Amino acid sequence: MKKNLLKPFQNPPRPNCPQPLPPLSPLLDSPQTPTPSLSLFPTIPQPHHQTQLFSLLKAHLNHQPLTPQTLLHFLKTKLHHHPIFTHYDFQVFSWASTVDSFRHDHSTFLWMAHSLASSHRFSQLCSLLSFIAANPCPCSPGIFSCPQMEPLFRFVIDALCRARKLNDAVFAFETMKKLIDGKPSVVIFNILINGFLKSGDFDKALGFYERMEKDRVKPDVYTFNTLISGYCRNGKFESGLELFREMKEKGCSPNVVSFNTLIRALFRERKAQEAVKMAYEMIQLGCEFSTVTCEILVNGLCKERKVSEACDLFIDFSRRGLLPKDFDYCGLVEELCGERNAGTAFEVVNELWMKGNVPSLIACTTLIEGLRRSGRKEDAFGLMEKMLKDGIVPDCVTFNCLMQDLCDLGRTVDANKFRLLASAKGLEPDEMTCSILVYGYIREGKRKEGEILVDEMLDKGFIPDIATYNRLMDGLSNSRSSTFKKGSVAHR
Repeated sequence: MKKNLLKPFQNPPRPNCPQPLPPLSPLLDSPQTPTPSLSLFPTIPQPHHQTQLFSLLKAHLNHQPLTPQTLLHFLKTKLHHHPIFTHYDFQVFSWASTVDSFRHDHSTFLWMAHSLASSHRFSQLCSLLSFIAANPCPCSPGIFSCPQMEPLFRFVIDALCRARKLNDAVFAFETMKKLIDGKPSVVIFNILINGFLKSGDFDKALGFYERMEKDRVKPDVYTFNTLISGYCRNGKFESGLELFREMKEKGCSPNVVSFNTLIRALFRERKAQEAVKMAYEMIQLGCEFSTVTCEILVNGLCKERKVSEACDLFIDFSRRGLLPKDFDYCGLVEELCGERNAGTAFEVVNELWMKGNVPSLIACTTLIEGLRRSGRKEDAFGLMEKMLKDGIVPDCVTFNCLMQDLCDLGRTVDANKFRLLASAKGLEPDEMTCSILVYGYIREGKRKEGEILVDEMLDKGFIPDIATYNRLMDGLSNSRSSTFKKGSVAHR
């Protein structure tokens, strides 16, 4: 006769079955707290839900052998998306362990750990770890442990550290050590060290670093970077520098994060020259700059009022081909323009641009405004022309300001050439642009050019009414008459 695998949930486990998770209340006997991502269930369950869940299990599991695969399929496809029973997966998991001839394996362990961690059910997650310790995965070959145990515990420890459950994370670590072959990986130590640092417990982070040495687990660059950052954040810069030296002595090459952390700390300690030396040490060790490195140097030197030194430094880096192509030196340009030194900013931008470090739109806009304020309008026009030719399209406000400057200088024809170039690069001139040019033509007495532009404005809908049109045309007509009279007087 076929054995019925489904038993009432109240039945105690048989003596020869794996021990259930201690202590677990009967299924659905106690209220469950709704979880952030999974709970669609009211806080207090209704009495008839136990019968409904039993019927759900009977409908899907009673006609096939209960194996880890069939249980996992039920949990994933039936229970997990159920609007009422979704967060009773742990009770079903526990109930399955009481069924004759059934044993959980790493697949059900891992799925259950993910479900509990993602829904922040950490007390049940710790119960799961205790159950795993008491009931090892049956796929373990002989005296060796299941190779999936360490990845499972790594995920759990990381989830507990992210939730600031550090005591539970240590418990998980100790449990894992009993279940794996050999030493824990450096990744798990790094997770715990980082978790203690983020929770503000620097001493325990150092304790785990010392434990690594005792367990003969070789620290990697992430380990050192995390601890160096912890020293610097806790006002122990010298200790961080000493660990940096120890890192190199142990054959671990520092990376850009190592240097960025120390350079930032040196500026915090008001040691700008040492920070610059550290940057050159990066070069000697063949470590490439990142955009973060450059931003730290710019901000640190400018904060110390060493803007000139920052310019020289970055020109040197650019000539050596060391600057990242995506580095935005807008901060340096802004600092120079803020000190009324737009000329130097213009030279720096040209130098870096020539070496392939193209400025951002914001850097160019800031520089144009700085040049206009300092009376260097010709440089502003040249910069705008270079921007457009290189495909850096300005905003309409900045563009119109330069159009107005050109027209004020009697160079409306040049301004119109800019308009055509900008249109070819994707900047559509607006009504203000065209109005500036028309009034420029009026002042210069260029009626024919002005009328062509007015017709273009009319086609684009920039002229709202006939009165505006007449005003522009009258202005162009009067400018022609005025120019003719001036010419006649000059001829006499």
